[in-house]
Amino acid sequence: MTWRGTNSYLLGRGRVAVIDPGPDNPAHLHALLASLEPGETIEAILVTHSHRDHSPLAGPLSAATGAPVLAAGPSDWGRSALMARLAADGGLGGGEGVDAGFAPDRQIADGDRIDGGWGRIEVLETPGHMANHLSFAWEGALFSGDLVMGWSSSLVSPPDGDMGAFMASCLRLAQRDDRVFHPGHGDPVTTPKGRLDELINHRKMREAQIIAALSQDGPANAAELAGRIYTELTPTLLPAAARNVLAHLIDLERRNLAVVQGPLTATARFGLS
Repeated sequence: MTWRGTNSYLLGRGRVAVIDPGPDNPAHLHALLASLEPGETIEAILVTHSHRDHSPLAGPLSAATGAPVLAAGPSDWGRSALMARLAADGGLGGGEGVDAGFAPDRQIADGDRIDGGWGRIEVLETPGHMANHLSFAWEGALFSGDLVMGWSSSLVSPPDGDMGAFMASCLRLAQRDDRVFHPGHGDPVTTPKGRLDELINHRKMREAQIIAALSQDGPANAAELAGRIYTELTPTLLPAAARNVLAHLIDLERRNLAVVQGPLTATARFGLS
């Protein structure tokens, strides 16, 4: 799910900011500290979101450097009222890879500016992959976390993931003029608008496939639909695909395009409205 691993970014010279310190891995901590020039100090640790491949090293890195950890909030922060209710009801599953104990030293919000030796970092709230997901703009570049990657589309797994929020965040970024995206995994995205168009159209295509399957074959649950729709995937990846389908189904019901039969759980069957 992380391809070659997590990208950690160091911004600036002298007084440095770190974006996404990564997993709690001593070798990764050593690599971050060893990358500093003589006399350089880490003065801010920014976290795009609190999945275990992005946030757990924030604590050890903070302890080693004294730098505060900045993020939107703990792992259950920012859920919509619907997702908060579904999480409280139980039965929805999800929670894959969540750093449940994460808590930043300082909460930051959309529009905040983080100033320091690196210059100015602009904070953007970009929920979808996870409710507390942020992106960071800096000198024409955008650090897009797991929202936009070049090598893969994102997992959107409710209640932490929200397909409606994911689409809104992609549409928001498409209105910007960032020259490059630096994602949480994989290579830089050098044509951001083109990649955003691909991701938006991909999700619209999956939604259309779900609607067509429900129309042709009648009510089904997320796992059944994933098996019919994601024909190109190996079986080991179908559970993740089913989480994306569930996110689509919840979004379709929210928009009154689908209806759930009984309580909304991970195995609930949906039909068209």
